[in-house]
Amino acid sequence: MSRTGTDTDTIAPSTPTLDAGRLAAWLDTQDLPGRSAPLAQRYLSGGTQNEIYELRRGNLHCALRIPPASAPASRDEGILREWRIIKALEGTDVPHTGAVAVCRDPSVLGRSFYLMDFVDGWSPLDHDRAWPAPFNTDLTARRGLSFQLVEGIALLSQVDWQAKGLAGFGRPDGFHERQVDRWTAFLDRIRGRELPGSDEAAAWLRANRPLDYIPGLMHGDYQFANVMFAHGAPARLAAIVDWEMGTVGDPKLDLGWTVQGWPADPTDPADSRIGYADLHLMPSRDELLSHYATVSGRQVDDIDYYIILAKWKLGVVLEQGFARAGPHNAKLQAFGPVVLQMMREAADLAATTDYAHAGGQ
Repeated sequence: MSRTGTDTDTIAPSTPTLDAGRLAAWLDTQDLPGRSAPLAQRYLSGGTQNEIYELRRGNLHCALRIPPASAPASRDEGILREWRIIKALEGTDVPHTGAVAVCRDPSVLGRSFYLMDFVDGWSPLDHDRAWPAPFNTDLTARRGLSFQLVEGIALLSQVDWQAKGLAGFGRPDGFHERQVDRWTAFLDRIRGRELPGSDEAAAWLRANRPLDYIPGLMHGDYQFANVMFAHGAPARLAAIVDWEMGTVGDPKLDLGWTVQGWPADPTDPADSRIGYADLHLMPSRDELLSHYATVSGRQVDDIDYYIILAKWKLGVVLEQGFARAGPHNAKLQAFGPVVLQMMREAADLAATTDYAHAGGQ
C-alpha cells in the first residue's frame, strides 16, 4: 500500500526504521517468496497509532503495518483485530489489501504487526485538496470517485461476517442502545466547556431508532481519507484501508459518516470544498444514497438518523482532540469551532427532521 508516488530504498536519517535483521529472520520462517534475499524497507507514513512500511525482498512486495513503540499496549490487540478483518475480506467483492502474514510475537519487532499486499494506487490525501489527472478535468470520471467511495461500503455491508469467522468480533446486539450512553460517558470525562446542541441531539437519538437494523461489518471511519484508488480512469476503488475502528455493528453508520458533511449543492464552488476533498461537481447526496441502496440492497429512508448520530459522534471524537490541544497545537485547536458546528447541525437536523421511529429494534 502506498501513499506516495515514488519507489526508493533511501531512508532519511530521521525516518523510522525496522530492525532489518530480526524482520528478515522472521520472514525466513514464513512461507513467502524472497527467502534469504536482501530486504529493502521504506517508511511510508505513520502517527501515534500505526506506522506503515513498504518491503521488498526478491519477489515479495508488500506493506507492513505496526504500532509505533510509543503506542499503548492495546494497539497490539488493535493490529490483530485489523488482521482478522482483512483476512475475512478474502474472497469477497470488497476492495481491500490482501492479507500476507501476521506476527503476534513482540520479540521480533517489539510489537505485533502484519503484512498486506502493496497497493499501487493513490490516496486523496496525497494531492492537497485537488484531484489528480484525469479527475481534475474529466468531470464524469470525477463523479465516479464518489460513486466508488459509496460502493465500497455497500459491498462491505454484504459480507457474511459470521461465515467469515467474525462471530464474537463485535457486539452487534444492542448496538444502537449503547451508542449514546457510551459516548456521553466519554464526553463527560473530557468535557471542559458547554457544547450547545449536544444534549438535544443525544436526547433525540435516545428516543429514536433506525427503521431496521441488519448487523454487518463496518469500517467505523469511512471517508475519502481511508481509501485508495487505482491510477487512471474510470474511477476504481483499489482498497479500503485503515481498519482501526472496524467492528461488527450497523454498516449504515458508515454511510451516515460518509455523507454527513456532503455539500447541499455540489455545483456551488463555495459550498463544495470540505476539509481535504474538493467535492465540486460531485454527485448529490441523493444520488449517492440511491447508489448505496441499489448495491447494498438496504433501504436508506432513515438516513437522517445516521447523519444525526454521525455528526454528534464526530463532535465527541473531535472534542477529545480539542480538549488536549496545547497552546501551540494549531491543528487540534482548529477542532474547537468544528465541534460546535457538528453539535449544532446534529441538533438542528434532529429538531427539523420528520423522520421518527421510536422504541427498540
